[in-house]
Amino acid sequence: MAQYREIVAPQFAKLNQELIDQLHSDVGLVESMGHYIVEGGGKRLRPVVSLLISSALGDNSPQAVRLAAVIELIHTATLLHDDVIDISSMRRGRDTANAIWGNASTVLVGDFIYSRAFQMMVSLSNMDIMAVLSDTTNRIAEGEVMQLINAGNADLNTKDYLEVIEAKTAILFEAAARCAGILSGSDEDEQDQLAMYGRQLGTAFQLVDDALDYDGNSEEMGKNIGDDLAEGKTTLPLIIAMQDATPKDADTVRQAITEKAGDINEISRIVDSVSGAERTREFAKAYVDRAMTALSFMGDSVYKDALIEIAQLSIARKS
Repeated sequence: MAQYREIVAPQFAKLNQELIDQLHSDVGLVESMGHYIVEGGGKRLRPVVSLLISSALGDNSPQAVRLAAVIELIHTATLLHDDVIDISSMRRGRDTANAIWGNASTVLVGDFIYSRAFQMMVSLSNMDIMAVLSDTTNRIAEGEVMQLINAGNADLNTKDYLEVIEAKTAILFEAAARCAGILSGSDEDEQDQLAMYGRQLGTAFQLVDDALDYDGNSEEMGKNIGDDLAEGKTTLPLIIAMQDATPKDADTVRQAITEKAGDINEISRIVDSVSGAERTREFAKAYVDRAMTALSFMGDSVYKDALIEIAQLSIARKS
């Protein structure tokens, strides 16, 4: 992502400073955890997409930077809560906040970050953006509950799996793209196209994330391989394996999901035997194609090129 951050380097630098400023608190624990999270970096994909769209539409205002920061803080809060729910110990190659400070502190600081994001959102003084982002955070919460309910459910089908992805991941990409359009003064048709780009990109991104749990490398990814299996998540590589593997192997996968336990090497072998991860990436490609098509209304620019390349990169990435 470094090359794309460089395209919007001035705004990206302001984004990072905005995040540091907004996570300031007189409560020491909030301050310490906030700085730890910001320094952890990450791809910053969602705010970069927001900044690239704003720049492509001619909006380089301070409000565009603030919007990107709001998007990143909402994402950060969801990650903190995710790590507690999933009992994760590693993210972005470092110990998770809950592994250091405990679950209770992590949930509460996550709540602080959510509320700070909404304070910033109010400062944008745009009711349309507030409506989109409040609906988005509500939908994300529903997605998390849907995922929790389906933990250990080996009968989850592709349609329901994609519904979880849309609510849990794609919706924030969609909101980042649509809100950048709203802030720039785009008309409703253009906002819908931007939302389409974000939704398709977000879906493809999560599909590949799920593939990486079976063909990725923990050092490159910065998280533990096999976490999804240990949490009983029925993702597309496993759905493909249960459909197309030998009956014995399919039963092995089903049992691993139901019991939330299994040999990750064995499950990865089964997924590989039916090209589960590769087919998941192919499935994601259709979403990427639709994402790129959604940008056809934009004039040519380095920012549009970057948005297209990010969509293409989402399939090929290894982390």
